[in-house]
Amino acid sequence: MQPLASYVHGAHDVPLIGATIGAYLESVAARFGASEALVIPHQQVRWTYADFNGRVTRLAAGLLRLGLQPGDRIGIWSQNRAEWVLTQFATARAGLIMVNINPAYRRSELEYVLDKVHCSALILAPSFKSSDYIAMLQDVVPEIHHARPGALQSQRLPHLRHVIRLGADRTPGMFNFDELSAALDDAHLAHLAATSAALQFDDPVNIQFTSGTTGAPKGATLTHHNILNNGFFIGEAMQLTERDRLCIPVPLYHCFGMVLGNLACVTHGAAMVYPGEAFEPKAVLETVQAERCTGLHGVPTMFIAILDHADFGQYDLSSLRTGIMAGSPCPTEVMNRVIKTMHMREITIAYGMTETSPVSFQSSIDDPVALRVSTIGRVHPHLEVKIVDGNGRIVARGQKGELLTRGYSVMLGYWGDEEKTREAIDPARWMHTGDLAVMDEHGFASIVGRSKDMVIRGGENIYPREVEEFLYRHPKVLDVQCVGVPDQKYGEELCAAIVLRPGTQATADEIRAFCDGQIAYYKVPRYVVFVDSFPMTVTGKVQKYLLREQVTTDLGLSG
Repeated sequence: MQPLASYVHGAHDVPLIGATIGAYLESVAARFGASEALVIPHQQVRWTYADFNGRVTRLAAGLLRLGLQPGDRIGIWSQNRAEWVLTQFATARAGLIMVNINPAYRRSELEYVLDKVHCSALILAPSFKSSDYIAMLQDVVPEIHHARPGALQSQRLPHLRHVIRLGADRTPGMFNFDELSAALDDAHLAHLAATSAALQFDDPVNIQFTSGTTGAPKGATLTHHNILNNGFFIGEAMQLTERDRLCIPVPLYHCFGMVLGNLACVTHGAAMVYPGEAFEPKAVLETVQAERCTGLHGVPTMFIAILDHADFGQYDLSSLRTGIMAGSPCPTEVMNRVIKTMHMREITIAYGMTETSPVSFQSSIDDPVALRVSTIGRVHPHLEVKIVDGNGRIVARGQKGELLTRGYSVMLGYWGDEEKTREAIDPARWMHTGDLAVMDEHGFASIVGRSKDMVIRGGENIYPREVEEFLYRHPKVLDVQCVGVPDQKYGEELCAAIVLRPGTQATADEIRAFCDGQIAYYKVPRYVVFVDSFPMTVTGKVQKYLLREQVTTDLGLSG
């Protein structure tokens, strides 16, 4: 008898949604108008679906009033705030393509992203943590100091015309966010209605940058159909209803916040609840208790920080039922504690990648705990997955191979990069994930490794090549290789192994100082070691796994 092949298809009796995000929000607001949609206590925001939909409509009309056209790209560079959520839905309704900009980005990354996709507009927070966003933007486009709002002419970023800042303070050359929704007339609203009606669900709606192994981030281009349906079926797996209230402490710039959080809620009339601008365990505990949240999302390190908080026992978390743990493998002990002490008996595990909108596998709320911990669940509805060997042939169940995904969730491609798109999506429209997986006889899959050398630090993906390319700019660096080393808190940390130029000396602090303010903080190597050479193959390729073992031992870290 032929062995069972590692191929599954998520056949399902619930059809895909054939609508744009803006139109679907209208239908949800009509059904659940009096239910709470968005609750952000620190911003004094408590909006029903009717309120939220009205604000989205006014912002969308305001964006079109600026002269923006469907298909134009508009960046958002901000921490978790109400304005971010409004922008997500307003850009979708106006036919604009929202570009997520990581709040940890610095000048060079900001400039690269805005230039790569030719952003016409940028919405930004004034600052966040140690990042002065306005100062960084003024560095990149100094012309803004003397520009009239809406009439920026930048030498470096010729497409960027509009900069919109959050908050009440005025900044030369910038609109204020609240101005956009003010003083609209019937003609503006009629223009929006006509524009929205002409949109198709296969139109691009979102660009998310995912770092590439070649160094430069790539813009995964996602459609209404991609992320609306993925959000809906994620919510279905959690059995969300309009009675649910989901606490969302994960970042919005990432699919985890905007799809697994916002779109899962909105497609079910559930409430989106934000405990703060960034993750802080005490704020999560306070918010879950005060708002009687029924769901909570997080990467494993977030759940560990919550469980280990000194005041954990003082909070009533009995309202919790479900949520998602994703971003990196989940330790069994942590999962058991979350189920028992946080009452999250229906927590699910999700797996995916930005390029697939993102979720392609998810456990269901009634899967045995052992399977929820040891696997990524089963294939999502309406998607196909196969596991293949090095020759692209499907392997038998129980055998290891690369996981490939096909279906409605696969991105259009990488913005402006046909070559990279062809490398990732084959002619049959299979997305090559780069992850090594094994599938059992019941269709449960486990991720067993990565065919690429990506490092996952507390849910953040770090591509060593990108950091290496940056470190090559240091005048004392002759050669550099970055590898992940074990870390109890984050799962992995980045280590840079550096060969210095002859006759030079450097310190780890000097190398890290070179990175500060230039690349995102989570990409700055935690460890820097200086070596004479790297372990190589006979053909001259660096053996990263041997280097990883070597530095792990030298640093006294347990593998």
